[in-house]
Parts: sequence; C-alpha cells; structure tokens
Amino acid sequence: MSSVTPITKNQQFDVDKIRQDFPLLNQNIKGKPLVYLDNAATTQKPQVVIDAISQYYANSNANVHRGAHSLSDHATELFEKARSNVQHFINAEYSHQIIWTKGTTEAINMIASGLAQSHLKPGDEIIISAMEHHANIVPWQVAAQRSGAKLVVAPINEKGELNFPVYKILLNERTAIVAMTHVSNTLGTINDVKEIVHCAKQVGAITVIDGAQAIGHDHVDMQDLDCDFYVFSGHKLFGPTGIGVLYGKEDRLEQLPPFQTGGEMIQTVTFQEATWNALPYKFEAGTPNIAGAIGLSAAIDYLSGIDRVGAAAHEQRLMNYCIELAQDMGDITRYGTAKNRMAIFSFLLGDAHPSDVGTLLNQQGIAVRTGHHCTMPLMNELGIPGTVRASFSLYNTQEEVAMLFAALTKAKTFL
Repeated sequence: MSSVTPITKNQQFDVDKIRQDFPLLNQNIKGKPLVYLDNAATTQKPQVVIDAISQYYANSNANVHRGAHSLSDHATELFEKARSNVQHFINAEYSHQIIWTKGTTEAINMIASGLAQSHLKPGDEIIISAMEHHANIVPWQVAAQRSGAKLVVAPINEKGELNFPVYKILLNERTAIVAMTHVSNTLGTINDVKEIVHCAKQVGAITVIDGAQAIGHDHVDMQDLDCDFYVFSGHKLFGPTGIGVLYGKEDRLEQLPPFQTGGEMIQTVTFQEATWNALPYKFEAGTPNIAGAIGLSAAIDYLSGIDRVGAAAHEQRLMNYCIELAQDMGDITRYGTAKNRMAIFSFLLGDAHPSDVGTLLNQQGIAVRTGHHCTMPLMNELGIPGTVRASFSLYNTQEEVAMLFAALTKAKTFL
C-alpha cells in the first residue's frame, strides 16, 4: 500500500466543482468511466469556452476590421478584446505584441523563417536543447540550411534537466539564436528559462521560448522573463484548436519579415510593390481565426477566475501520488526525474511496448499518449522507442491516478 497522504477536501482546491465545468469528462469509454490523462497533447474545454464560440457564431459572426456595419464592428471588438486579454494574461507591454497564429508550430516557423531571411548568416549558431519537440527542431534545421548557420544541441543530464555548465560553454560570439522549451512535453522538466535568457543575452543572442506546455499550468510574465519571443497554443490552455500566440518584443517584430502575404497585412499595394501594415496586422494575412481568438479569451477568463496556485499544487500532489504508486508497483521505469517538473509522468512498463500498454489502458477507459511524443532525437538519446505518458491537469483526481495503476496492474497480466 502507498504511504502517500490522501488529498482531502479541505485543501482549498475543489476539483469536484472544477470537473462540473468540463462536459466531456462525464462519459464512458469501452463501458468504463473516462479517465483523461492526455493533457500534454490537448486539454479539455470548459463549457464557458464552448458557449463563447457558439454565441459568436450565433450572434456576432462577421469579418473583422473590414465591414462598415454593426456586426463587423462587434466582431472586431470581441477579437481585439481577446488580444488585450492575452496581453494582460502574460503581462506583455502592448497588445500589438500579440500575434495570432494557428498554434505553437506555426509561430516557431514564422520566427525561424523570418530570422533566416533577416538575421542569420553563414557561421552563425542556433542553440536548442536535447529535449525539444520537433516543432522547435525542424524549423531551425531549415533556417540553418537556408542561411548557412549551424544548429548546436545543448545536452541534458540523467534527470532530464538542461546541462547548464555545458550550455554556458556553448554560448559564444557566434551564437545568434537560443531556442528552448519552457517545459519538456516528454519529461516534464521545467527549464529555468529566465536564466537561459539571461545567459543568452550576455552574447547578444535572440531568445525564443516554446511555452506550449507551461502556459496552462504556470504564470508567465513577459516583462519579467525578458525573452525576445514566446509562443504557445490555445488548445493546451483550455481553449480551442487552431489558435495560438506569438509574443515578440516590439523591435524584434518590427525587424522580422512577414511569414505570409495577402489581404489585411498590407498598408498599400500597387502592381509593382506593397508596403506592410503596422503591428500586429503585418503578420496576420487573410481572415483570422476569429472564433478561436474569442474562445481563447474565454479560456483565459475562466483560468483567471480560479485559484491557479491551488491548481498547480493540486497537480503536483497528483504527480507525487503517481510516483509513489509507481514505486509500490515496481516494474516501472520512469523518464524525467528533474527536481522542478510539471505533472507529466513518462514511463515504460517492464519490457512491454508503449503502444501495447496504451491499447490495454484504453480498453479500461484510460486515455494516455504513447510513442515518441514528437521528440524522436530525445528518444534516440535515451535508447528507447518511446514511452507511455500520463499528463495531469487541474480537473484530474486522486481516484483517477489510482485507476491508472489498477489498470496497469491488470495490463501486466496480458503482457
């Protein structure tokens, strides 16, 4: 039996009340109650987000910035209010530093493509870490190939933490860009991004932080962090899919060329040339994802109305309980043991293939992610094909963690 202290009702954060806000959680899978533990892939949506999107389409649907009518004016007001909401949520200085994107992947591609054109030159170096998601590897590979720059990988230690002494050695006068994740989607490691940025600035490097896994779990402050670019997706922040955010310092955004061209992002057009619109519209060609922005704004309002410190503590209690149950069970190999980590539990069960474990868990109503989690180079370094990943959010419960390990115990009998 585990010796972990049970989570009690008097520990402030009322998870039962929170769960009532998320309609999808109240269903059965394969005849079993759904246990959703794939939050690092995407979070579920509270009813207020679903309602905000529905109400926009039912009552306010129109294109923004372009119509000479009331519907367009109202849609524009909601759309730009959403931008301001994001600005305040991450403590950016100005709302025009918030660029709408399809998500984290597109945002990184926008930055990498623009810097390959405007900043990088042969001999420059781009530093990433060994724990990066493919979305923070491949765009920089392409940027390096196009510009003649070199991609440099900072290693991690046996706990899955960035090897800071080596990172500092890698920084030099040729370092043009440092692009690293805030939180590893596979290992759960929380990087000391403030120190990463500080060190990079000592050699004049541009800093890009992938905040996809951090934004839904921790408070981020752009003016305190002082990075040049920070990116994240709405769907990992309890918002809709297809909407993301690129934050950039004003001067960096002014210098960055647009990723796409067309309507809305122009100031003037002739058959010979075009001039670009002011920020943020310079980067927002075509009709934007208006409903997505409004839905993300509703998600931010929802998060702002709950105890986020209590939610983070709740998630860590779940993670600690998970670790204790894994130790009690045995035959579990855990990957990612950093001291500072999010509630992401990556593991292997004996010598079973991760996909087999995931299939057996699904038969018992438990949703986890299996495979390389878009971190194939990391898996190659670890010498494994992939892992099973259980990732927790504010609506998960201690009972669900217990159900995971009961299901794993049952799965062992079939493997």
